[in-house]
Amino acid sequence: MREKILAVMEKNARIDLHDLATLLGESEVAVANEIADMEQENIICGYHTMINWDNTGNEKVEALIEVKVTPQRGMGYDKIAERIFQYNEVDSVYLMSGSFDFTVIIEGKTMREVALFVADKLAPIDQVISTATHFVLKKYKDHGTVLSMKKEDERQMVLA
Repeated sequence: MREKILAVMEKNARIDLHDLATLLGESEVAVANEIADMEQENIICGYHTMINWDNTGNEKVEALIEVKVTPQRGMGYDKIAERIFQYNEVDSVYLMSGSFDFTVIIEGKTMREVALFVADKLAPIDQVISTATHFVLKKYKDHGTVLSMKKEDERQMVLA
């Protein structure tokens, strides 16, 4: 039942408990208890609303920063990641395979704000060897949801 609950809630965290229980063929109490257990076990870590900021009046800049580091002896990458994710600007930190060690995703009001974060906070960390910042120009799909759909012209041609 857990995998089914997670699969549904991953796509729609706002699904009504009654609807979820009906969909799964389980009782509401059983589903509610399972969700509570998964929250306690840190399987369900939070609930998020996906917002297409391009359709609002709020300007935001999102950046993906590649970070190369030298891991500390006996501590590995975890301590460096912990130091990085403590900053309020940081949305996500991922340990990566390949030519760099971490991907750090941050949001700022302007490109300058992001650049200052990298220059003043991220780059000065002793273990950081180099960074490469990539700005998100446009999102087409995010977390499985298509954000940028071209609306079809629904007008009908009228011949006079």
